[in-house]
Amino acid sequence: METASSQVMSQSDVRKSSLLADIKSLIKVGIINSNLITAFAGFWLALHFTGASFFDKLGTFLLTMAGTALVIAGGCVINNWYDRDIDPIMTRTRQRPTVTGTIPMPVIKYSGIALSIIGFVLLLFTTLEAALFGAFGWFVYVVLYTMWSKRKYTINTVIGSFSGAVPPLIGWAAVEPGLRTEAFILFLIMFIWQTPHFLSLAMKKKDEYKEAGIPMLPVVHGFKMTKRQIVVYVACLLPLPVYLASLGSIFLIVSLLISLGWLILGLAGFIMKNDEKWATWMFVYSLNYMTIIFLMMVLVTLPFPF
Repeated sequence: METASSQVMSQSDVRKSSLLADIKSLIKVGIINSNLITAFAGFWLALHFTGASFFDKLGTFLLTMAGTALVIAGGCVINNWYDRDIDPIMTRTRQRPTVTGTIPMPVIKYSGIALSIIGFVLLLFTTLEAALFGAFGWFVYVVLYTMWSKRKYTINTVIGSFSGAVPPLIGWAAVEPGLRTEAFILFLIMFIWQTPHFLSLAMKKKDEYKEAGIPMLPVVHGFKMTKRQIVVYVACLLPLPVYLASLGSIFLIVSLLISLGWLILGLAGFIMKNDEKWATWMFVYSLNYMTIIFLMMVLVTLPFPF
C-alpha cells in the first residue's frame, strides 16, 4: 500500500511538474530555442569573419545567449498576459496559465517585465549595439505586433517578422558592432522565412483564428491569396544564399537546393486539392529549412574561428 508520505511526495512532484509546464508555456520554450539557434549562427559567423577565437569570446557568448533568451522570454510572457482574453478560444493556447489561472496575472505581468529588463542588462555587458537590437526586437514583438497589429491588420505577420529576424544581428553585434553585409543577409533570411512559415500555420488554424477575431490572411482573403503570398516569399529566399557564397560551395549548393525544393513544394499547392495537407507540408518544410541552413552556416566554418 502507498504510504501517506509517498502520496504527499507524489502530489508535490505533480505540482512541480505542472508549474514547470506552465513556465515553459509562458516563456514559449520552442520560440526561444529556435531564436537562439539563429543568434548563435550570427555570433559564430562574426567570429569567422573577424578571425576571433570562440574561447576568447566565451564570456561574451554566454552573456549574449542568456540575454537574448531572457529578452525573448520576457516578450513572450507579456504577449501571453496581453492575449489572456483570446487564448481560451484557441485549442493550442487553452492550457496556458493565463487561461487556467494557475499563476496569478500580476505575477505573470511583472515576471515578463523583470525577465526583459534582466535580458537587456546582460546584453549591455556585450555591446550597446547588441542591446539596442534586442530592445528593437522586443518593442516590435510586444508593442507593434501584440498590442497593435495582431488584432487589426493582415500584415501582422510581416510586422512580427522584424522581431523574429533580430537574433542573428544580436549575436553578430555582440562580436562586431559594426556588422557586415552578411549579417543583414541573415536578417533578411529570417525576415522573409517567417511569413511563409506562419501563414502555413495560419492556414492550418484558420477556424481558430477566425473565432478569436484575429485577421490572419487566410481568414480575411482565403487560401488562394494566402498560397500566392507564401510562394512569393519563398521565391524571394532563393537568391539570398548567393550573398553568402564566401562560406563555400557546399553551403551554397545545399542552401540553393533546399530553397528550390521549398519553392517547388510551394508551387505544388496550386495543383493539390487538399489545402490543409499542403499547409502542413509547407510548415514542416519551413522548420527543416531554417534548421538546415543555419546549421550549415556553422558546420562549413567549424575549423576557422579557433
